Amino acid sequence: MRDHSLSIDRSVEPARITYAQVFNVAVPFIDRHLAEGRGEKIAIRAAAGDVSYAGLAQNVNRCGNVFRNLGLEPGDRVLMIVKDCTEFFYAFWGAIKAGYVPAPLNTMLRAHDYVHMIESSGATVLVYSPEFAAEVEGALARASARPAHVLRTDGEEDSLAGRIAQASDALDPVPAAAGDDCFWLYSSGSTGLPKAAVHAHRDMVVTSQHYGVDVLGVGEDDICFSAAKLFFAYGLGNGMTFPLWCGGQAVLFPDRPTPDAMFEMIERYRPTLYFGVPTLYAAQLQAM
Repeated sequence: MRDHSLSIDRSVEPARITYAQVFNVAVPFIDRHLAEGRGEKIAIRAAAGDVSYAGLAQNVNRCGNVFRNLGLEPGDRVLMIVKDCTEFFYAFWGAIKAGYVPAPLNTMLRAHDYVHMIESSGATVLVYSPEFAAEVEGALARASARPAHVLRTDGEEDSLAGRIAQASDALDPVPAAAGDDCFWLYSSGSTGLPKAAVHAHRDMVVTSQHYGVDVLGVGEDDICFSAAKLFFAYGLGNGMTFPLWCGGQAVLFPDRPTPDAMFEMIERYRPTLYFGVPTLYAAQLQAM
């Protein structure tokens, strides 16, 4: 079996997934689409503009090189306090492909919440959207240890976007195994302080195939729009991994998901799959 490849045996239920001994999950989720001829197809739809699968792959490589050029070591954590935007995709997948561990954080938290995550993660890099500067900078000022590198996604010359524009777009996937650490998501709603749930390279394949494809029936022609944000496990699947796994489209909305805003997005992008939560569905029904 080729490095970074997998096979799916659909003769059994649930389907049996077998991974190559060397397996970096960024390859089947990002690079595979170029090999399968989807380079010119739209992968992401956002207010700032659409991004093709070729453009996504290029910027993922560039972002991975941005992190590598900072002198990171394999397994270093990259904290992300990033709104739902294209830079979220670039930072998340770029880190994974380059051998680092992204950890998206809830963007609605306050400075004192971030202090614990900054200190407990031992992160080397923190990337954040300018909209969250007050809380992020407040947390950094209070933390007993801070990341060596702090980057805004955009809005200044030395931002992540600025560095991506200058970086090389050639990046080989760092060898990993299906069971190796891939990304973190912090818990919410549990007692005590938030805890980092460590996910392996195989985990996004399992959820995308067994739930996204086998249960929801997501396919290449689908347009997925998630009201739940990407930093939630629910939103990460609905709004990123499910469409990318199938070669579909992801629609991004960075702001608060009010009923009116959701109706406007649905009218504009005509998603075939819309993912919300019961309270939002109820509010939309009430507004109709």
